[in-house]
Amino acid sequence: MATTELTLQQLSQYNGTDPSKPIYVSVKGRVFDVTTGKSFYGPGGAYAMFAGKDASRALAKMSKNDQDITSNLDGLSEKEIGVLNDWENKFQAKYPVVARLILN
Repeated sequence: MATTELTLQQLSQYNGTDPSKPIYVSVKGRVFDVTTGKSFYGPGGAYAMFAGKDASRALAKMSKNDQDITSNLDGLSEKEIGVLNDWENKFQAKYPVVARLILN
């Protein structure tokens, strides 16, 4: 089975605002279905700002700032990359990968 590919624009449709759609968060180009974590990623949740987006940089920096919610990893420290890898492992253990993010 071929891996589904999503653009950032397509990913943004899975941000939790439409209850008929799952909630997706991308980490390092892999899109995770975090619907089971709806209390965190759904509207009003502590991490709702990551829903429908690539949260790689924000997770690495432990930030919830809009400008950090991006796939751009330029300039991150080794420590931040380590933090991001830890997050990626947590996501992998908890949520299924449903697609690959394509940055166009």
